[in-house]
Amino acid sequence: MFSALDVSTSALVAQRVRMTAISSNIANISTTHNEQGEPVPYQPRYVVFEADPSVGSHGAAGVRVAEVGIDAEAEPRYKYEPGHPDAIKSGPMKGYVAYPGIDMMTEFTDALEAARAYEANLGSIEIAKDMAQQTLRILA
Repeated sequence: MFSALDVSTSALVAQRVRMTAISSNIANISTTHNEQGEPVPYQPRYVVFEADPSVGSHGAAGVRVAEVGIDAEAEPRYKYEPGHPDAIKSGPMKGYVAYPGIDMMTEFTDALEAARAYEANLGSIEIAKDMAQQTLRILA
């Protein structure tokens, strides 16, 4: 009974971390420079999950965040804005600004999926809680 709660709780934590990464990507979709002020666009974050056999019992396994990575391979989007302070100053790309290579539709889809997974695990916790309460009523 309690292993079901542990498995669902581990999934809630994992989906919360995933939603935080997605939120960061959406919030930084127009960030054109890094923390040092260099004209380097924000690099999107992603989350990798892995099974966590330490959570649960009897063959059940939870989930944990294996990595919150930075997608250094994401190609930036270029937009012609010659007056922008982060515009490229010389060369064939002069006047273009490099924006993060973040696809808003993908981020929204991932956010919706994470929210649904979170809701499903909350439902599992509610069912496990109801089963425990019914068991206690039967035994009392």
